[in-house]
Amino acid sequence: MSNNQRLVYIALLASQAVIIGLVERMIPSPFFFAPGAKLGLANIITCMALYTLPVKDTMKVIVIRLLLQTLLAGTVSTFLYSGMGALASFLGMLFVKHLPKVSIIGVSATGSVLHNVGQLVVASLVANTFSVMLYLPILSLIGILTGIATGIAAHYLLHHVERLHYYMDLKTLEIDDMKEVRL
Repeated sequence: MSNNQRLVYIALLASQAVIIGLVERMIPSPFFFAPGAKLGLANIITCMALYTLPVKDTMKVIVIRLLLQTLLAGTVSTFLYSGMGALASFLGMLFVKHLPKVSIIGVSATGSVLHNVGQLVVASLVANTFSVMLYLPILSLIGILTGIATGIAAHYLLHHVERLHYYMDLKTLEIDDMKEVRL
């Protein structure tokens, strides 16, 4: 993949994630018993980036999404909460992705739960109390369910959108080329 193609693909994924995130903000929370809980639909794009781009480029997609979403419809506090959630989610997804027999659905569910953990850590630091963590079991349950749903959507897209196979194959070739260079 040429550098220009890679940059365009990163920009495309980031813009899709921003649009999905902005649309999701307009949807009322379907979880009346868990205020602030969301579906996490932008996680679909994160999963697609994780499976079609190198780690460095996936991180670029996440950072661009965070910055643009904050500039378009956020505040400094939403950036802090989203940033910590995204960091915890990304690191967890990256780790779980390399475990044997874990599908993209498991990776997505892990990311969803860890996103909630990251946000609650920030909330605990802001509130100067760890009693905020009592909200974790409810958010974890919702995170598992929404993570499974977004994982199924990402799995469907990766296997049924013809053009994505091109990027997945290129990522495999790039990884093989890097291994040969190291040897």
